Amino acid sequence: MRFLYRWLNLVVLALTALPAAAATVMVFGDSLSAGYGLSPGQGWVALMQTELGTKHRIVNASLSGETTAGGLTRLPDALKKHKPDVVVIELGANDGLRGLPIDAMQDNLAKMVGLARHAGAKPVLVGMALPPNYGPQYTAKFRGSYAALARREKLPFVPLLFAGFATDRARFQGDGIHPNAGAQPVMRDTVLKTLRPLLR
Repeated sequence: MRFLYRWLNLVVLALTALPAAAATVMVFGDSLSAGYGLSPGQGWVALMQTELGTKHRIVNASLSGETTAGGLTRLPDALKKHKPDVVVIELGANDGLRGLPIDAMQDNLAKMVGLARHAGAKPVLVGMALPPNYGPQYTAKFRGSYAALARREKLPFVPLLFAGFATDRARFQGDGIHPNAGAQPVMRDTVLKTLRPLLR
């Protein structure tokens, strides 16, 4: 009996010493996450995989030009294919640049949150902002829609993907929309600040 207790204690100690199971994180975004205009490995998603190493698996399911409507259509298949533990939703910029209705964008994002949760994944919402030439009323409502959705759905929230350099034109490519290689580590760290607690 004494040997059995000793053996059980060893098993318990061994189990508690095991590292946490690796998580699969799926980044589901547009060109800002797909690495538009960058060399392979320069984008913030690729840099995040390098930062986390082999401890966790990063899947980049982003598509340049994607809108929230397109993302909503693609998401079910992506969830089935990759079976993520966490889904980082970075969409809406193309909706805003095209002047699409913000209420419809927010509704699409909310449906994606629901799909991720139904698949057993934790959704993370990434907020975006528009250039000031879209007018103060539209730009304020656009950015505020992300925070409102995050509050309503109690989501882990990255308030702004461009935090720390949004007004620094030297951090953007020639089109003035897509961040350059120098801005990618900042974006990686901004997302990781919210993501890391979900991976512990």
